[in-house]
Amino acid sequence: MNPIMEIEEAAKAIEWQADHATNNGAPCTGRVVRAQLRLLDGATEVGKRIAAWPGKPLEDALPLRLAGGHHNLVLTGKDARLAPVYRGEVTEQAQVDALVVAVTAEHDARLLPWLDGPPQTNEAGRSASIMAALLWLSQKLGPRFELNELGASAGVNTMMERFFFDLGGTTTGPKDSPMRIVPDWRGPPPPRGEVEIVGIRGCDRAPVNLADPEAALRLKSYVWAEVAERIGRIDAAIALAAQRAPDVVQMDAGDFVAERLAAPQDADTTRVIFHSIVWQYLPVETRARIAELMAEAGAKADASRRLAWVMLETNRQTFRHELTVRHWPGGEQAALLGNAHAHGAWVEWLP
Repeated sequence: MNPIMEIEEAAKAIEWQADHATNNGAPCTGRVVRAQLRLLDGATEVGKRIAAWPGKPLEDALPLRLAGGHHNLVLTGKDARLAPVYRGEVTEQAQVDALVVAVTAEHDARLLPWLDGPPQTNEAGRSASIMAALLWLSQKLGPRFELNELGASAGVNTMMERFFFDLGGTTTGPKDSPMRIVPDWRGPPPPRGEVEIVGIRGCDRAPVNLADPEAALRLKSYVWAEVAERIGRIDAAIALAAQRAPDVVQMDAGDFVAERLAAPQDADTTRVIFHSIVWQYLPVETRARIAELMAEAGAKADASRRLAWVMLETNRQTFRHELTVRHWPGGEQAALLGNAHAHGAWVEWLP
């Protein structure tokens, strides 16, 4: 287990998260997160709850829960005092601290529920890694894929057949798509090839309806305010969902996998179970059940009805986000294809 995730002190967790945001291109959000330290004196209900957090704050993404609430106040127009901070016009930490304390005190009751659940960062940028894996699989198994996403949130990445991708010069998808996935590509490009997505759906315990303006704005609130390309991708996802809603069901991930693996499968297709930055949030028992279900289904897969498991998940030892693929028959051992930025800013493809 990564020792960072084992941190139990709220103050240390806040400091780490603030540094992490700053080092990943979001210094304005980093300052707002760091200001949470000033809330730990217990003057607000939000501060009291953070200070007495019963779990491991980073494992629970606690600082990012409140960061979403603060950003939401600006996006909804409820309180614009933090807007100059997000624009980079106020950079002195003492000034940011004072603003966050004042805003939190005034909106204490509104912010408190933001601590109830983890952020839903439905990041389209992660689809770059998933599509690269499909291009790799296409060379081995053929181009036809049935995709099934775990922890799909609002279903942004269950619309990836409508995205345009430029992956180190390897392009695929409709060129006129409002969703353009063009990460900084490191290493050789993925193989060129055909990817035909014959079906795509997802599950989530609490799906977000992109057609609901309030729900869509909540999703946007978790995006770091100054990272314009991520904000743009959420807007593009909302536009695509308005054209045709993503297919996302409210279901436990283990139950969803069991249902999908039991469903009839077209001949000459690869059924894919995929997920990105989700595994850590699933209960241990659910992870074990999914692994067992995949092994059982893999044993029954054949050259016509194939199975693959594509994961972009955090290595808890190195904290790197690794793209790994297993496929049946013939690729039961996980292949490490690359590493990626958590939000898809870059992908490192391994030769």
